[in-house]
Amino acid sequence: MLEVKKVSKSFGGLAALNNVNFSAREKSINALIGPNGAGKTTLLDIVTGMTAPDNGEVFFSGFDITNFSALNISRRGIARTFQHLELFGDMTTLENIMVGRHSKTKAGFISSGLRLPFAVKEERETRLRSEEMLEYIKLGHRINDTASSLPIGEQRILEIGRALATEPGLLMLDEPAAGLNIRETRTLGDMLKKICSDMNITIVLIEHDMDIVMRISDRITVLNFGERIAEGTPAEIQENETVIAAYLGVDDE
Repeated sequence: MLEVKKVSKSFGGLAALNNVNFSAREKSINALIGPNGAGKTTLLDIVTGMTAPDNGEVFFSGFDITNFSALNISRRGIARTFQHLELFGDMTTLENIMVGRHSKTKAGFISSGLRLPFAVKEERETRLRSEEMLEYIKLGHRINDTASSLPIGEQRILEIGRALATEPGLLMLDEPAAGLNIRETRTLGDMLKKICSDMNITIVLIEHDMDIVMRISDRITVLNFGERIAEGTPAEIQENETVIAAYLGVDDE
C-alpha cells in the first residue's frame, strides 16, 4: 500500500534521512523503530505531506504522492496522529471526532449558514457517524466531555478516533503509547489489532515501547542515524545484532 523509495532529507546540513526505503503491506501493522533522532518522525512527515523530501519518491496505492499537500494526501486516504497530542482541548470528544469528518463533507459556508436541506442532512450524518466512532473506540460515555478533561490514555485513543473518522486506508501513528501505563498500553495494542482487522486499515506505527511493537507488529523496520539498518519480523529483529548494537551499544572489548 505504501512504498517509500530512496528518500533523503536534511535540515541545516544535518541528514535526517539518507536514501531510505520503506514499505507497508496492505492490511497489516508495520512498526518503524529506532533510537531518538533516527529520522522516524521525519519519514512520517514526508509521507503525510508535512515536509517535502530533498530526494526520493513516495507511492500510495500505486500513485506517486511525492510533494502532495497534506490536505490532498488526507483526501487520498492517509491519516496520522502526532507525537505530542494535537486535540482541540476546549471542544467535546464528539466535536473532535466531527472535525475528522470534515474532509468527507461537501457543504460550504453559505449552504451551511443558510441551513439548506442537503447541508442539514450532511451535518446530521456527520454527527451520527461520529457518535458511532466514539462507541467503537469505547469513549461513548465521554460524548459531552471536553477533550482536555480526559486522562492521557483516553486522549490518545480520541486522537486515533479522529484520524479514523477520515476513513483512511493507511493510519500512521507517532508514539501513541507515550505517557501510558502498562494496562493502557496493552489496551491500545488490542485496539490497533482490532482496527486493522475490522476496518482493513494498514497501520504504520512509530513506537519506543518494545512490548507493544513486538506483540502486534507484522513487520518491523529499524532506522538509525537516518538510515535503514534492518527489516523483518519481530522475531528476526529481536535477534538482529546490528539492531541490538544500535539500541544497547557495543562493548569495545
